[in-house]
Amino acid sequence: MPEAMLFEPTDIAGAFVLVPQRHEDDRGYFARTFCTDELAERGLVTRVAQCSVSWNRRAGTLRGMHYQAAPHEETKVVRCTAGAVYDVMIDLRPDSPSYRRWQAFELTAVNGRALYIPAGVAHGFQTLVDASELLYMISTPYEPTAARGVRWDDPAFAIAWPACADRTMSERDRAFPPWRS
Repeated sequence: MPEAMLFEPTDIAGAFVLVPQRHEDDRGYFARTFCTDELAERGLVTRVAQCSVSWNRRAGTLRGMHYQAAPHEETKVVRCTAGAVYDVMIDLRPDSPSYRRWQAFELTAVNGRALYIPAGVAHGFQTLVDASELLYMISTPYEPTAARGVRWDDPAFAIAWPACADRTMSERDRAFPPWRS
């Protein structure tokens, strides 16, 4: 039986990189990518109310920075299932020791890593290659009236995005207002 997942702490309070431990043989490998018992042992949210996929045609596609307002906050586990992305979290929880900090990770289909993103933390990503896909496991059903976002280029956070000559974004994401704490 493969070893359990590794939970690597991040600079964002309560957020983790989930690292699958691969059991390899001549066929390939097998790895656990989600386990309610392992999350519960760490006091993390285990409920999955819905799963979603974000497929992105071109490198340089930027989606974010999204979050759900109270009382509809979402905890997410996000994994890259095809391609590669630069994945970013911003802590928007005023009582958190990492409030207003951001951290980024490269998630790829090859490295198999995922992010555990607690409620109150905004999320976004930029694709690094064409045909990139993310799988989202989300703790609560999506509530359109609670959908919020902060600007991807807001100076309040100063996220260091990868250089991109031809960035693709939705008008909605471009129009998010500046952050007001």
